[in-house]
Amino acid sequence: MTQTNTPGIAAGVDATDHSGHSRKDLNMLILGALGVVYGDIGTSPIYAFRQAMSIRPGASSSTNEILGLLSLIVWALTLTVAVKYVFFVTRADNNGEGGTLSLVALARKTFTKPPVWITALGVLGAALFFGDAIITPAISVLSAVEGLELVAPDLTRWVVPITLAIIIGVFFVQRFGTAKVSTVFGPVTGLWFIVLGVSGLVHIIGSPSVLLAINPLLGIQFLITHIGVAFVVVGAIFLAVTGAEALYVDLGHFGRKPIVIAWFGLVFPCLLLNYFGQGAYVLQVGVENVKSPFFEMQPEWALVPFVALATLATIIASQAVISGTFSLAQQAIALNMLPRMVVLHTSETQSGQVYMPQINSMLMVGVLVLVLAFRSSEALSNAYGIAVSGVMIVTLLLLLVVMWRNWKWHPLAVIAFGALFTVIDLGFFASNASKLFQGGWMPALV
Repeated sequence: MTQTNTPGIAAGVDATDHSGHSRKDLNMLILGALGVVYGDIGTSPIYAFRQAMSIRPGASSSTNEILGLLSLIVWALTLTVAVKYVFFVTRADNNGEGGTLSLVALARKTFTKPPVWITALGVLGAALFFGDAIITPAISVLSAVEGLELVAPDLTRWVVPITLAIIIGVFFVQRFGTAKVSTVFGPVTGLWFIVLGVSGLVHIIGSPSVLLAINPLLGIQFLITHIGVAFVVVGAIFLAVTGAEALYVDLGHFGRKPIVIAWFGLVFPCLLLNYFGQGAYVLQVGVENVKSPFFEMQPEWALVPFVALATLATIIASQAVISGTFSLAQQAIALNMLPRMVVLHTSETQSGQVYMPQINSMLMVGVLVLVLAFRSSEALSNAYGIAVSGVMIVTLLLLLVVMWRNWKWHPLAVIAFGALFTVIDLGFFASNASKLFQGGWMPALV
């Protein structure tokens, strides 16, 4: 472990795009990316479709309404995560690093005198991500421990104490570095995605008509015909993509190639299979008979181990933003936006794998205070979303500058790309901004 108090790269560790790794190294990075990068987005199936379904108008829903909700989730994942982030945003690295501050550094290089608004946007994006980094571990671990109540109702009064103990443990293991943490988290998250895919596939086979939801017109039709609840539904759909920004911020820990391979090779297919499976299950038993399709579609004999695995997965979900915060803080120091702090490089080959003790301690204290203040994941849910959707807009605006100035895209292509994703991102942000006075003030305050 190499220590440095400077914003530069540690001695003996060169910035790398990870393109020269052996097959064994690449496989380890892919496994690590599963545990660190995709833990957050991988737990969204637990609540995203359930939440969207709960907002439906009336006591019952038609097949087209269920397919419409499912279509919105499928295309949110496809456009926001697969297209915007995995295909485009991850290409905008600054010496292998990701995050809004990397976009700032890239954009500033193309100006003789960089506009102040570019730096201001970067600072805003970083601040919003720091706010999300405090909320995500709190809500993830709380929801995990609350899930244990399904198996042992007597644990209700111990939810907060158990949550506090787990959070302290999660932050304690950060000192061992991303590589060592990911060797434990990676296999668990890999198993989680496989279980997601298999459990969904079983129900798809029983109701293959659910695959009609791949038609985006069904989602658009739902929004048009349910204009009264469309705004709230979009906020629920956003829960399916909340881990997208952490994917980009964690770029320096693993490099683009392992992240892309993990997404298209396992994460994306398994997420789609599970969401389609939940939709198929609802169509099979009737929406009026379902409260939590994610858990209820599991066979009774598998419920206890499934809840246990889900608990581990939701605890791991906080790792993505914790690792991302270290990377973002390191970049902020390099850009003189934060005072110099101790930066520990935890890998001899991956320059982006860093641990910052002071940031780790501040994050831990913030998360613990949040748990003690809100005491339940339901109470925290209103604070969840504003920060992430805000960062997504900042990322988009800076990416458009990079596309135009750095990548030399034709202005019309930049406008077309920007128009599509501005509509999507503003829709997500507006639907979450309505929660500002219901707990959403917290990330804004941070």
